[in-house]
Amino acid sequence: TPIPFFHLLTRLKTTKREGWRRMGLLDGESISDHMYRMSIITMLAPASLTSKLNIPHCTKMALVHDMAEALVGDITPVDPVTKGEKSRREAETMDYMSRDLLGAWGAGLQGEGIRAIWQEYEDGKTLESVFVHDVDKLELLLQMVEYERTRKEEGYDFGEFAHVARKIQLEEVKVWAREVLREREEFWKGRGKVPKMASVLNDL
Repeated sequence: TPIPFFHLLTRLKTTKREGWRRMGLLDGESISDHMYRMSIITMLAPASLTSKLNIPHCTKMALVHDMAEALVGDITPVDPVTKGEKSRREAETMDYMSRDLLGAWGAGLQGEGIRAIWQEYEDGKTLESVFVHDVDKLELLLQMVEYERTRKEEGYDFGEFAHVARKIQLEEVKVWAREVLREREEFWKGRGKVPKMASVLNDL
């Protein structure tokens, strides 16, 4: 049965996103928190994209793309792990999940199907994967602004994450990113301060 796999997924609920922890926010979001909002965002893609995208597939991809972190953890760009090594560890983990935990399960979206969706995201060649990569960055921007607002008494400025907006490819997602960054600009203006990486908004 897939029960052992289901138990493994609890680690996504309990493992915190490392970037926030590294910045001192010890009670930040979990990996599954991040993937859940991403999945909802994919369902609300603008009409100009829904005609081109397989939306249910995008939603599955959002729910699967960080699944390997249940075992390898949330490896960030500042960790002493190369991009190639990170990919190798995550690929081995997805192989283990799909082959050893789900290989004998012959119903639903089988392990090889989950593995293929994850690989599609990693390769980043399809329009669906480009969209989900963009949504991944948008969700980070949303969380950045929300933590700055809700933890303002602690003086958090998470501007070092704002640069991800420059990597968003699709214009439809850039529109959302601009709105989020304008909200951030207004928040900091109300505090009489200029936040880190405020110039990112001008680059979109």
